[in-house]
Amino acid sequence: MGLINPDFQTLPELFSSVFNRYREDDSKFPFARKINGVYETISYRSFEEDVHSFEAFLKQNGVKAKDRVAILSENRPGWYLADMAILNLGAINVPLYPSLPSNQIEYILNNCGTKAIIVSNMLQLGKILSIWQNLPELTVIVVMNRLEESIEDVHDLSKAKATGKIILEKTPWFLEQTPVEPDDVATIIYTSGTTGLPKGVMLTHRNICENVKSCSFVIRLDDSDCGLSFLPLSHAYERTGGYYLLFLCGATIYLAESIETISLNMTEARPTIIFTVPRLFDRIKMSILKQISTEIAIKQKIFYWALITGEQYHREIDKKGCASKLLSLQHAMAKKLVYNKIKSKLGGRLRYFVSGGAALPQKIGEFFQALDINILEGFGLTETSPVTHVNRPERIKYGTVGRPVNNVEVKIAPDGEILLKGPNIMKGYWNDEESTLEVIKDGWFYSGDIGVIDKDGYLKITGRKKHIIVTSGGKNIAPVPIENLISDSPYIEHVIVIGEKRPFLVALIVPNFSKLREFATAEGIMAGTSKELIENKNVQQIYEKLLRTVSRQLATHEKVRKFLLIETPFTIENGQVTPTMKL
Repeated sequence: MGLINPDFQTLPELFSSVFNRYREDDSKFPFARKINGVYETISYRSFEEDVHSFEAFLKQNGVKAKDRVAILSENRPGWYLADMAILNLGAINVPLYPSLPSNQIEYILNNCGTKAIIVSNMLQLGKILSIWQNLPELTVIVVMNRLEESIEDVHDLSKAKATGKIILEKTPWFLEQTPVEPDDVATIIYTSGTTGLPKGVMLTHRNICENVKSCSFVIRLDDSDCGLSFLPLSHAYERTGGYYLLFLCGATIYLAESIETISLNMTEARPTIIFTVPRLFDRIKMSILKQISTEIAIKQKIFYWALITGEQYHREIDKKGCASKLLSLQHAMAKKLVYNKIKSKLGGRLRYFVSGGAALPQKIGEFFQALDINILEGFGLTETSPVTHVNRPERIKYGTVGRPVNNVEVKIAPDGEILLKGPNIMKGYWNDEESTLEVIKDGWFYSGDIGVIDKDGYLKITGRKKHIIVTSGGKNIAPVPIENLISDSPYIEHVIVIGEKRPFLVALIVPNFSKLREFATAEGIMAGTSKELIENKNVQQIYEKLLRTVSRQLATHEKVRKFLLIETPFTIENGQVTPTMKL
């Protein structure tokens, strides 16, 4: 059936179209979450009622069109409910990563003048209460969990919904309002800039709706599909693909318990599509190979035969358009003996993985393709709502991010930078016209990424102009502020933080050796050479303690997990420092 309503222009129109279609259908469900070890579904009717009740509560408490309302929560039904209620009022959703520390939350909430915030639990509430006195515009706080004790001007979601329900029973017309317009801002998503201060990306209803429509032409879904959600909803990629697109097609969204339980949750939810980041494939591959290593010799031999057969089969199709009769027969046999058994561990119904947020190594993609598992790698940025490119199910080219989606124009600038144009390009950065003008010129968005387009129109990313690290988990991290925090220590001469396509950040540190030798003398440490000094356990502990202290000021994904002390300083002569003394 595909899209419930292909003509929607705003997100409230998207929501109402789906509720109108399924409100009376008790066989279909928008969401399912784990309760006491079992997945339980939520009906369209009850969810819609909760959305309107919460919407009425927010309106009663002063939230109106264009007000900014933040969500600080892990993925859970309350996230979707809060989002729908905020957008239905014409207010602007400001999503926050639950891993953010309170100082970064304070900056964002003040920067956009947040009026209300919905948090998930007491831990997140504690962050807000610790900074509330510094947030003059924040007047409404709602907690999704039940409040353990009464706190003035703080509400829990169940009571908020009950209040809203009473309001609507007494005044059914309470939510009548001016319609939301397509060019109204729907969300402000804060993303790291090269300066380290987050910038608020303003995405309009039109931006997101057009991107959802474009994605729907590539990935054909309907109400027989279901997804498994585990990427943060505060990430534009999960929100557009794993939420709005799936909801619009009537698919059921199962909420994974955590990244650690994904394997189990896949067998329970039996998803047909999963939006994910490359890190998951590393985990699945390691798990498959570890399992195979425990099998008897003949089973191991069959697995590796099937893997080689799959590689040959797809290589032949790629070159000639089809495989030989013999190879096709071997592939069919491998499917029965190996591929189907592996796919059953992914739930048995999976049609596609969609990979984004970071580069997918070509060898990883080809490994899964050889096992008859399709990964559609795509590309985009928060500023592009986010999807601009994706591989097509009928023609996957690993090592590329595919062709542009509908309505997206792409060209390569003389210096190799990827330029993008379309109805999905952001309105601009919140209260930051200077930064907006730097990236949007003559209608083209300057992505900061370097790439080439092949003869089939597939885009290959070859580098980045921005000094932003993208980890293998898809997190965008500005390294300079982290390096500055570490450099504050008198024991640091130089530091560079790396993490591109890695699972976590690593600091390469050149110590201040004169300061270090003072410490060694005071502690009675005997170390003749610099190498002996940096290998000393007590010296290593200085830097371990420093990084622990720095980490308290950083979001979880920004923490430096490991460090390496380097004996040779960074210099202009050895090419590690520029003439203007930049690393």
